This record gives sequence, structure tokens and C-alpha cells, in this order.
Amino acid sequence: MLDEQLDWRLERSFSNAYEVRSVHDMGWSGMRNGDLLATAQLAFDVLITMDRSLRHQQHLPRYDLSVIVLSAMSNRLADTKAAVPAIEEILVVGVEPGRLYEVIGSRH
Repeated sequence: MLDEQLDWRLERSFSNAYEVRSVHDMGWSGMRNGDLLATAQLAFDVLITMDRSLRHQQHLPRYDLSVIVLSAMSNRLADTKAAVPAIEEILVVGVEPGRLYEVIGSRH
């Protein structure tokens, strides 16, 4: 699942092996982080976000999903798209619920 600060079109950059949806697609825009994590864990395995403070605001091990924090120059599609192969590599190796992973996108 793509958090709302990421361009929904990023989902098109993932291979067909993954079902990627955005917070907007699900109608969950504007949810607070704790509510979003609690809701998302029921339907998704991973939340991809640019919110670096999430790890400090939420106790991630209590949720049954993983969080991938994407660091990029901006949340523009051109900057975040470069991180998709690294995200897919993490997914192939396998993710653990309640764990946070970090990926660096385009930094120009």
C-alpha cells in the first residue's frame, strides 16, 4: 500500500507480482497514522511511506504489517520511481510484520 503523500501513479511502476494500491484508492485519505496502520494491516502486508517520523510516533511491532520508508529528493513520481527496484528486492527477500525498512530513491 502506498501512503497518501506518494503519487498514486507509483503503483504502475511495480511488477505484476505485487498488488499495489494507494491510500487514496482505498478511500483512507486523511486517516491518522495509528488508524491507518490498524486498518491497513487487515488488507495489506506492507505500507510504503515517506513519513520518516512514523517509527517514532508508532510502536510498529504491534501491527501485522511491515513499513518501508522511502527517502527521496521529493515525493514527485520521477524521484520515487527510482526506488521501486530496491523496494521489490526487499519484498522478494521477505518482510517481517512490525519491522521498518528504509529505501533511498532519487537524490539528484
